Amino acid sequence: MASASDPRQTQVQKDAADQNFDYMFKLLIIGNSSVGKTSFLFRYADDSFTSAFVSTVGIDFKVKTVYRNEKRIKLQIWDTAGQERYRTITTAYYRGAMGFLLMYDITNQESFYAVQDWATQIKTYSWDNAQVILVGNKCDLEDDRLVATEDGQRLANEIPVL
Repeated sequence: MASASDPRQTQVQKDAADQNFDYMFKLLIIGNSSVGKTSFLFRYADDSFTSAFVSTVGIDFKVKTVYRNEKRIKLQIWDTAGQERYRTITTAYYRGAMGFLLMYDITNQESFYAVQDWATQIKTYSWDNAQVILVGNKCDLEDDRLVATEDGQRLANEIPVL
């Protein structure tokens, strides 16, 4: 539970209080550790990238405002820790999420095989109408690819929550 002095909680309250948007969506990025969730978020939200690996502890987030069809849409994008020891913390954030980016690393078959387990977590802890997008990350490492594009597409079509 976040305390009143927790800067993340203060930021969430500040963002929620900012009513200068038409829609606000809470999105979660989930997947195994080291699949690139944090790098993906930083690239999207801040247009920045670092190759240094720093494991996320618990959960973190960024806010990005986008414009679609003359509407201002605020995205709260939550970056979850992939390690098993943080699972009870991160699943608490599933309930209010409107969407999930379920991520695997195209150079790591184990992360791909874990997608089924992550999909079960979504089905168990989120609301029924949450949208899920399967993301094969690290496409810049094509020469090291171990998960075929076709396998990712097939899995996206087979998993019920996707």
